[in-house]
Amino acid sequence: MTTGRTNSKVDEFLSKSKKWKEHYEKLRSIVLDCELEEDFKWMHPCYTFQNKNIVLIHGFKEYCALLFHKGALLNDTRGILIRQTENVQAARQIRFTTVQEIVEMETVLKDYIHEAVEAEKAGLEVTFKNHNEYVVPEELQTIFDETPALKTAFEALTPGRQRAYIFYFSEPKQSKTRVSRIEKYKQQILDGKGLND
Repeated sequence: MTTGRTNSKVDEFLSKSKKWKEHYEKLRSIVLDCELEEDFKWMHPCYTFQNKNIVLIHGFKEYCALLFHKGALLNDTRGILIRQTENVQAARQIRFTTVQEIVEMETVLKDYIHEAVEAEKAGLEVTFKNHNEYVVPEELQTIFDETPALKTAFEALTPGRQRAYIFYFSEPKQSKTRVSRIEKYKQQILDGKGLND
């Protein structure tokens, strides 16, 4: 029994889903039981409380997931919330590979959703690391010094795009690999584009 209102874009999304269709439908019914508003954002079913994003349903090759937008604020008493990558600051996922897992966790999922709504009602916010706190690799700083236009273009990017580049450029252990990555993306930065644009 779903008590929240459904959205026709989500109906359409579900009708086109193949691999995770049954999983999505079960997650949808659980979330709607929590009286959230159903919306369609970022090409996925998204559920809100007073226009604030609470959870999103999405699927990947190996699993589907319920993503809590501010999952970092939840107590996670069951230890089931997953941080997708070390760079993700606020969101957390609960992953599933079978519909049975979702069915067995229905009560727990509702508890987590209610906790997320309470956090929103209380006005709690995730404290984000300032992008200035991320260390610019030495190689990138050297290239910035040599090419001021590149530094200007980089600083004009959104904080998220800057972070993505800094993480990507910092990953390799060898300096020459870091330099080659930076060289490869110089034009993209000058064009005002992010790493994945």
